[in-house]
This record gives sequence, C-alpha cells and structure tokens, in this order.
Amino acid sequence: MKQFRSMVYPYVGWIAAMIVLPMLLILLYAFTTPGNDVATFRFTLDNFSRFFSDSVFLAVLQRSLLIAVLTTIICVLLGYPIAYTIARGSEKSSMFWVLMITMPTWINMMVRTYAWVGILQDDGLVNSLLGLLGLGPIKMMYTTFAVVLGMVYNFIPFMILQIHTSLTKMDKSYLEAAADLGADRMQSFLRITLPLSLPGVLSGITLVFLPAVSSFFIPKLLGGGQYVLIGNVIETQFLTSGDWNFGSAISLIMAVIIMLSMYITRKVDTDPATNGKGD
Repeated sequence: MKQFRSMVYPYVGWIAAMIVLPMLLILLYAFTTPGNDVATFRFTLDNFSRFFSDSVFLAVLQRSLLIAVLTTIICVLLGYPIAYTIARGSEKSSMFWVLMITMPTWINMMVRTYAWVGILQDDGLVNSLLGLLGLGPIKMMYTTFAVVLGMVYNFIPFMILQIHTSLTKMDKSYLEAAADLGADRMQSFLRITLPLSLPGVLSGITLVFLPAVSSFFIPKLLGGGQYVLIGNVIETQFLTSGDWNFGSAISLIMAVIIMLSMYITRKVDTDPATNGKGD
C-alpha cells in the first residue's frame, strides 16, 4: 500500500502545480484590483460588475451560449444515427468506422480548422463546384454558418464515440425479449435502445458543449475578427489588453457556467446502472 501511495505523490504534485495553482491565481486576480503595488492592493467586485453592466459583454456571452447549444444539438442529431449505424454493424466494420472517425482527431485542431478556410472561402472548393453548376459564389467565411460548421466538425467525434460506447455496452437480450413480446423495431428503439443510450448522449453533450462554449480559435479563424465569442474576449484581455484581473473574472464566470452545466447533466443522467442516482 505504501508503495502505491508513493506513486501517487508525483501525480498529486503535478495537479497542484498545473491545475490548482493556476486556478487559485485566477481566483485571486478576479477579486482584486489591477497593479502590483501592495499599498493599492484590495479585494473588489468591480471586475464582475463591469462585465454584467456592459451590454456588449452580455451579448457576447449570449452569442457564445447560443452557438454552443446549436453546435451540441447538431452533434446529437448527426452523431446519434451514425453511432447507431456503426453499433449495429459487425465488430470488424465497427472497428473500421470508429478508426475513421478518430483519425482526424490525430491531426492538430489548428491544421484541421485551417483546411476549412480553403474549402469555404470565396474562391474555395465549395464555390468552385458551385461555379461549375452555374451558381454564383456564396459568402460562407466569417459567418455563423462557418463557425458552427467548424465546431461541429471538430467536436462531433466525441459525441459519436460516447454514444457508440453506450450502445455497444447495451444488453442485447432486452431487444430479444421485446421482440418475443411483439414489439416492432421502432417500439424497441424508443422503449429500450434510446433510454439505455441516454448516458452516452449526456456524456457526449458534456464533451461537446464545454469546449464549444469556451472555444476561441475556431471563431477567430472562421468567423474573422468581427465575430467574437467569450473565448476571444478572454484571450484579448490576457494577451492584448493585459487586463488579467478582468480576464480572470470572465474566466471565473465561464467556469461557474461550465460547472452548472455539468451539474445539470449529472442530475438528469438516467443510467440504469445507477438506478437514476446521478450523484
């Protein structure tokens, strides 16, 4: 037992240095005034009141939440049928398609997102194909469509894999029993498959919504400088404006929103293995 404890200490130290300490610094900056002068150092809520009293920042937060929700809904609507189809196939075909889905994630997200610039720009691949059909170029770059498309493309593998894992772990004897009792395929899906796969759906929602609501690179690249989400505001405050106090306050607000969303997702978890006791 002592040997195992000694193996845990480096991991605990790493967590303390790389996660706990930065979070404590963000907490400190969020509730203090700017500057390093000890004489002027004081705790304050001005950073939070500045955010909630400015309609521009609230509009950016609202836009970020709407984009994240829209991205999550699209990932569920597209990811569930794909995961369901893969799970119903043979083990060999399932392994192949899971590999095909995970392969793009091996490439850096920045490179994958840059590829969409060449596809969606005015003289890109899509508009070139439309030109062959006699259709005029369509403005796609620096729009909500481009941002949502980039997020769905980058985050949908997490949704598919979570749902697929939940479906493959499902006890197939339930479906056989339903068929013996006269249930058709639709009834079996609605009453057995869908409820048993909800834990995977909820896990997928968490893995998609959390990075989508705080993403800053995708909207910056595909949305242009005029399309700002809350992640871009935080990046600007830290790297451009140098206002670490206000940036920390916004980061803390987003952390609270993320923790609340995780709590809600956990509460509605209907995993039969826990008898509905998500917590």
